[in-house]
Amino acid sequence: MRFPEKVKLVEVGPRDGLQNEKQTIPVEVKLALVNRLSEAGFPNIEAASFVSPKWVPQMATSTELMASIHRRPGTLYSALVPNMKGFEAALAARADEVVIFGAASEAFSQKNINCSIAESIERFREVATAAKANGLRLRGSISCALGCPYQGEVTPAAVADVVRRMRDLGCDEIDIADTIGVGTAVQVQRVFEQVATEFPLAQLAGHFHDTYGQALANIYAALSIGVAIFHASVAGLGGCPYAKGATGNVATEDVLYLLDGLGITTGVDINAVVDAGQFISNHLGRPSASRAGNAIAARRSPEHAA
Repeated sequence: MRFPEKVKLVEVGPRDGLQNEKQTIPVEVKLALVNRLSEAGFPNIEAASFVSPKWVPQMATSTELMASIHRRPGTLYSALVPNMKGFEAALAARADEVVIFGAASEAFSQKNINCSIAESIERFREVATAAKANGLRLRGSISCALGCPYQGEVTPAAVADVVRRMRDLGCDEIDIADTIGVGTAVQVQRVFEQVATEFPLAQLAGHFHDTYGQALANIYAALSIGVAIFHASVAGLGGCPYAKGATGNVATEDVLYLLDGLGITTGVDINAVVDAGQFISNHLGRPSASRAGNAIAARRSPEHAA
């Protein structure tokens, strides 16, 4: 077993994490969070989503946020876009990368966006062409790649089919997302081995949710076959809308603790991320969902020292 020497960690808390929050979060707080994460050294931060505020009210301040962040040289600031209107807003906001999204499950695609997988990918063709014409990176994200709340099992072949379609659109990177957190280690390896026949393993990312407590095990399994890009959310921000009360995104602090322990370089300062996680958790009025983050914060507290 040989792990990658370096991992690219994509911080998705400001977008994928905060969009699930029911309380309105002031743009000043979002801005402070993104700036803290930038200073921590992330190579890629998913900062905004240019979708209709009617559907995702929390992302209504994306234009203002993108205009105000302190951009760190070497960091890509990404934005989710559902259509050309969203793309044009992202372009105007100087996003470095736009993210398009589809599902590996036909049932999920039909229930959520009322069209087939093939139709959903085709809708992004114009966005993909525009991204390339304007020199933006294009990332594809595939939800329900390890299980679906409606149809249950999703086969590796079904995931590979969507990867192939996104590859043909010109995606520079493709995320394999366990949206409901049901995946297990062996299943993760099988899916990545299958999709790597359609797209370079070096450009595939793992996006794991911790609903069943398997996210770190799944990251370890993916690392063991050479996956070197992972998504994580500071303080474990985000929930799973298909499992009441369940956790969502794996916490960035926990992933960093794992990677540091394996001697894998990320270029990200775990202490700065812990501070960012405590900052946003304090604002939200609840403890961070990161076990490593809370343990490190407690160890540094005056009470612990006493």
